[in-house]
Amino acid sequence: MADPVNEVYLADRRFDRVLIANRGEIAERIQRACRELGLKTVAICSEADRQASYGKTADSFLCIGPSNAAGSYLNQDAILLAAHLIGAGAIHPGYGFLSENAAFSEAVEKAGIAFIGPEAPSIATMGDKIAAKRAMILAGVPCVPGPDTALPDDTASVERIAREIGYPVIIKAAGGGGGRGMRVVHEAEQLHQAIALTREEARQAFGSAALYVEKFLQHPRHIEIQVLCDIHDNAVWLGHRDCSMQRRHQKVVEEAPAPGISADMIGPVGLACVEACRQIGYRGVGTFEFLYENGAFYFIEMNTRLQVEHPVTEMTSGIDIVRAQIMVAQGLPLEMRQDEVECAGHSFECRINAEDPESFLPSAGMISDLALPEGQGIRVDTHIHAGYRVSPYYDSLIAKLIVHAPTRADAMAKMREALSATRIEGISTNLPLLRALFEDEGFARGETDIHYLEQWLRQRRGQ
Repeated sequence: MADPVNEVYLADRRFDRVLIANRGEIAERIQRACRELGLKTVAICSEADRQASYGKTADSFLCIGPSNAAGSYLNQDAILLAAHLIGAGAIHPGYGFLSENAAFSEAVEKAGIAFIGPEAPSIATMGDKIAAKRAMILAGVPCVPGPDTALPDDTASVERIAREIGYPVIIKAAGGGGGRGMRVVHEAEQLHQAIALTREEARQAFGSAALYVEKFLQHPRHIEIQVLCDIHDNAVWLGHRDCSMQRRHQKVVEEAPAPGISADMIGPVGLACVEACRQIGYRGVGTFEFLYENGAFYFIEMNTRLQVEHPVTEMTSGIDIVRAQIMVAQGLPLEMRQDEVECAGHSFECRINAEDPESFLPSAGMISDLALPEGQGIRVDTHIHAGYRVSPYYDSLIAKLIVHAPTRADAMAKMREALSATRIEGISTNLPLLRALFEDEGFARGETDIHYLEQWLRQRRGQ
C-alpha cells in the first residue's frame, strides 16, 4: 500500500536535474527520456569513458574515478558527492552496477535525493530469494516447488527436503543472481558436495552462505512480466516477454509477447504480480521472472530495476517505461490504468556484444566503421560510433537492435533485414551468430526453451 508520508515527501520535491549513475547505451537511453521530460542531465564517467558521446550531450559531465568499476561506477561516495556538487535532485542507476543495491538506494534517499527506483526495503526483500519467494506465496504468485526457508545445516533434514521435492533439484544462493551460485543435483549421492560447493561460492560472491532448494525443471522457458507501480497504489503489468534464448544464463535475444501463451493463460499471473507489488509497497518498474513448463508458471525472482530488454515491451505496449519510471520517482501517478494497457504486434531485441562469435571472448578496440539500420519499426539503442574505443573494463554489450511488426513472422523477417544492414568494423561482434540464429527453423517455429541456444551451438560445432 502507498505510504502517505512518503507520498507527500516525494510530491514536495519535484526534481529538475538527474544524475545518471551508469554508462553505455543505458546512459544514452535515460538521457533521452530526461530531455523529453525537460529535465537536465548529469552524466558521470570513469577514466576509460571520458570520450563517451553521451557526455557531450549531457548538461554536465563529471569523471568520478578510475577505469575499474569499483573505483567509479560502484563508488557510492563518489556518485553522491558528484550529485551534491552539481545539484542533482535525483539519481537514476540504470541497470547493473548499483541498480539493485538496497544500501545505495537508502543512502541516496537519506541524502535528500530521489532514487529513481524502488525503496530500499523492497530491493532488500526481493534481492533475498528466500524472502522473495515467501512474499510471492503470500500474494498468490505461483512458485517453483520447494520450501520458502533456507536450507538447514543438518544432513538428515536436507536429505528429507530434497527427497520430498523429488530429484532433480537445484541448489541456489539466497542472495545470488546472474546465473551464479546454483547447482543442479540429479541424485542423492551428489547432494552434499553440491551444497558445500555452492555455499562457499555464495559466501565469496554474495557475502552470505544462505542456500535454498527447489525442483529443477527440465525444459522450461524463461517468461517475464513487466510491472510499473506508483506511490498512489496504482500498479499495472505491461504484457509478457520470452527470454529463453540464453547462453550460460545470459540472454542473447528477447521477444514480446512470448509465443504460444494466450491472454487467458498469462492474465491471472500478471494480476497476481500486480497484487504482490501492492502488498510490498513496490515503487517504480520491476520484472517478475518465471519458468514456464507444461502450461504452468513458476516464479523464480524479481528484478527491482529497469532491464536490458525493456524496449520490446515499449514497442508492443506503446508505453515509454523509462519516462514513466522517472515520473513515478517525482511522485506523479501513472498515466494509465490496467484496462488502458493494450499490447499489439510483435517485437524482437538482439543484444549486440563486442565478442568473438565462436569463442565468446570479449573484443576490445577501436570501431573503425559503423552502419546501423533505419526504417519503420526499427530501433537501435547504442552509444557507439565510428572512432569509439570499446573498453575491456566493462560488459561487452555495445548495442541493442530492436524491431516491431504486426506478427511474429513479420518481425523475424524485419530483424533479418536489420541484421544484414548492420555493420561494425574494427572489432569482433556476435552479429554472425545473431544472423544465423534468425535463420534457424526451430527458433522460427517458437520451439525453444532455456537450453535451446546452447544445444544449437553444440550442434553447429559438431559436438
